[in-house]
Amino acid sequence: MENTATKIKRKIVKIDEDKCNGCGICIPSCAEGALQIVDGKARLISDKYCDSLGACLSECPQGAISIEERVAEPFNEEAVKQHLDRKPALRVEPACGCPSAMVQEFGKKDTLPCGCPSSSVTQFKETAARPEPAVMGSQPSALGHWPVQLTLVPPKAPFLQDADVLLAADCTAFSYGGFHTDFLQDHALLVACPKLDNCEAHLAKLTDILRQSDIRSLSVLRMGVPCCAGLTRMAMQAILSSGKDIPFKETIIGIRGEIKN
Repeated sequence: MENTATKIKRKIVKIDEDKCNGCGICIPSCAEGALQIVDGKARLISDKYCDSLGACLSECPQGAISIEERVAEPFNEEAVKQHLDRKPALRVEPACGCPSAMVQEFGKKDTLPCGCPSSSVTQFKETAARPEPAVMGSQPSALGHWPVQLTLVPPKAPFLQDADVLLAADCTAFSYGGFHTDFLQDHALLVACPKLDNCEAHLAKLTDILRQSDIRSLSVLRMGVPCCAGLTRMAMQAILSSGKDIPFKETIIGIRGEIKN
């Protein structure tokens, strides 16, 4: 018989499994690590990890997360700390069951039913004439510093001082042909991947950068796929945690290289 002696009636997260498609977007938004993808669905792995504040609610594109009132274990901050100390580096993998080797041709179907174009192999049909190739090595670089990987950049790097900072998802420079001229010009560059990198470490590093460097603005350049939205959330959380009023802008690039906003 289940022991309910230590349980109380309180508000707690509820996940509608019929609506959840396992995209994993909610996972990084839970600072307590209470949510995980299990068998292709987001699950609350322990009542005591949920603080019931509902930071994950607005992140779910399917509207599968809500707050209910029921008998549950009380929120346990010490248990959360121990859980996070044991937790491996954050990895959010699509659990929608999409074949990762699916080949797709535009004009037939633009996205998979689960909304996970980032996990599929996609082949583009040419829709316009390609530009004349430039002489190799003739295109100037707008990059003004090194390193660029967020993990490697010191919080007090000289190139961050009084700079407009561009936080770019890894794939954007490959997807958008005018990356250097349209986005990198006159910006300090930080590069990160919200899907494959350790997002918790990135959040801590970016927060330190914003606190210790006198930057003028922060712009996020990300891909228009669900997993990449984590980069925007991370940047906004870092600004909030820094305690500074830093101008912020987001630009979304489609997987065919178009600007979507």
